[in-house]
Amino acid sequence: MTGRPSGNVLSQRALNRALLERQLLLRRERRSAAATVEHLVALQAQNPRDPYVALWTRLEDFDPHELGRLVAERQVVRTPLLRTTLHLVGAGDCLAIAPLLRPVLERGFWTGSPFGRRLKGADIDAVLAAGLALLDERPRTTAQLRQLLGERWPGYDASSLAYAVHYLVPLVQIPPRGVWGAKGLPTWATTEQWLGRLFDPAPSIDRLFLRYLAAFGPATVMDVQAWSGLTRLREVAERLRPGLRCFRDEAGRELLDLPQAPRPDPETPAPPRFLPEYDNVVLGHADRSRIAAGAAGRWPTDDLHWSPLLVDGFVGGVWRLTRDRTAATLVVRPLERLSGQAPAAVTGEGARLLALLAADADDRRVQLEPEAGR
Repeated sequence: MTGRPSGNVLSQRALNRALLERQLLLRRERRSAAATVEHLVALQAQNPRDPYVALWTRLEDFDPHELGRLVAERQVVRTPLLRTTLHLVGAGDCLAIAPLLRPVLERGFWTGSPFGRRLKGADIDAVLAAGLALLDERPRTTAQLRQLLGERWPGYDASSLAYAVHYLVPLVQIPPRGVWGAKGLPTWATTEQWLGRLFDPAPSIDRLFLRYLAAFGPATVMDVQAWSGLTRLREVAERLRPGLRCFRDEAGRELLDLPQAPRPDPETPAPPRFLPEYDNVVLGHADRSRIAAGAAGRWPTDDLHWSPLLVDGFVGGVWRLTRDRTAATLVVRPLERLSGQAPAAVTGEGARLLALLAADADDRRVQLEPEAGR
């Protein structure tokens, strides 16, 4: 990839509409929850509620219990995956993708977290073997791993010992946590034992690269690396180049894409969409300007766990849910002035979200605040 990239120039808005189309955010679609998770590759799941909001905002007539059953029946799992964060992924994809991302988790433990530094001098292989033996006996909570490993290695930080197992042993976080309407402590099992199948012995990085383009493209190599946490993917791009189409963004960077992937008219209308707190449509590129241009500087700094709201396809507001014994309020704060029909559209979409998140509330209301900074 030397010299000036060739190909047609795609504007920021063209990239936005291509992303929204592939992320099922231009219109709700009739798809199964399982097929949608597979199409999107993996859904952020640090917050157990997030995958449900992510699918609700993309699918027509979404039933959260459909996804809950997939979790309970081990057809999808919650596991540390992309960028070391917890993701919801299909069982088969977990077995094929997790081996490719082991270097990301190892790097995250040793250099991206304090836990590796706190275990300097410890026999990590022995710690992992002990953790694996404990989990082979039965699933364990994080607190249980911390206590049992801390008793065996009293000279080391017990939390770091538990996190060594989290990062370096392939694990899944098991139900009831992650099932709609259920609660439970974070409890872990080994991936192969939980799924009753072995990891793919020959996973394909080429296939993962192409699946990213199908769900997030057109994209640069740096975008794929930012989404996955992997490095040195340029050689993968070069290998795949003969079968790809090339574009440029307005800064001259080369964008790669699948030849037949949809690239809608940049003026295609984009309805308001409430996203979960973490969603890869916002986090899945090195250059997030195609969907979050300028949003970071206007984001609330009050630590109240706001989630993004798309207005005309871009992050144009934030939202959060507040509850008391009988009432639920969806607080919406625009990041810029809403004009025309946007306030009514945002309020209507918010009311539909409340029906999902607070079905048991006697009183549900959407509170549209003044734009940030006013």
